[in-house]
Amino acid sequence: MPLDQEQAEEREMSFLDHLEELRWHVVRSLIAIVVFMIAAFVNIEWIFTNILFAPGRVDFPTFRWLCALGEWVGSKEAFCVDQIPFKIQSRLMTGQFTMSITASFVIGLVISFPYVVWELWRFVKPGLYSRERKSSRGAVAAISFLFLTGVLFGYYIMSPLMISFLANYTISDMIVNEFDITSYVGTIVTVVFGSGVLFQLPVVMYFLTKIGIVTPAFLRKYRKHAIVIILVVGAIVTPSADPLSQALISFPLYLLYEISILISANVMRKKEREEAEEKRKEQTAS
Repeated sequence: MPLDQEQAEEREMSFLDHLEELRWHVVRSLIAIVVFMIAAFVNIEWIFTNILFAPGRVDFPTFRWLCALGEWVGSKEAFCVDQIPFKIQSRLMTGQFTMSITASFVIGLVISFPYVVWELWRFVKPGLYSRERKSSRGAVAAISFLFLTGVLFGYYIMSPLMISFLANYTISDMIVNEFDITSYVGTIVTVVFGSGVLFQLPVVMYFLTKIGIVTPAFLRKYRKHAIVIILVVGAIVTPSADPLSQALISFPLYLLYEISILISANVMRKKEREEAEEKRKEQTAS
């Protein structure tokens, strides 16, 4: 069957047929999440010890890198983290179990994220024209790469530095930092997953430029406004109110914004070339 005829038949699917197709894509995505979630729950003790609690220990790779950097620049005392004084408590009867389920779900979602994006792409792809499919090639890989990069940034950069700052911040020697497990896990999850989502900015700008909502000129014109929004988003995403954590998320977001301008400009150049080519063909045909 020719591609155009096949695509035409797919476009003529009824609304209920589309819902049925979407349902199976969602079901398969949920199955993937649940499978990895169960695997994480089975190994939850190891995960808490070696993954979730790791950013709160001075032997975490980030702190070792900072210490090595301090030795290299000749200011070891300023960069090395000697202690992170805090304890984890569970003040709710269901606290540990609830956090085990929450952590397992988030880990299952992060691991299966590329597959979930691929399933959603399979649902959207038949409704696109061949030119749109071609221009969107690699979208799943780009979205997955940016998400995992954001997750790694949130885990290795934001989380340990934020924990170190908050654990060492004190207003009196009489106060002992004893964080509730729901607060600790919730903070880690918010920072890590939030970073993964925010790192999708270039992809969002790419598609907004494709459909003509934004242009590189628009992004450059409102750069100052974007900086203010980025600072606000950084304050919202970081559960703590310390300037260090907000700067850690705001600076890479600004870099992503600048990258988005370059991506938008590239998309506009391609669109202009395609339009010029179409006009040339029309003039040749006439």
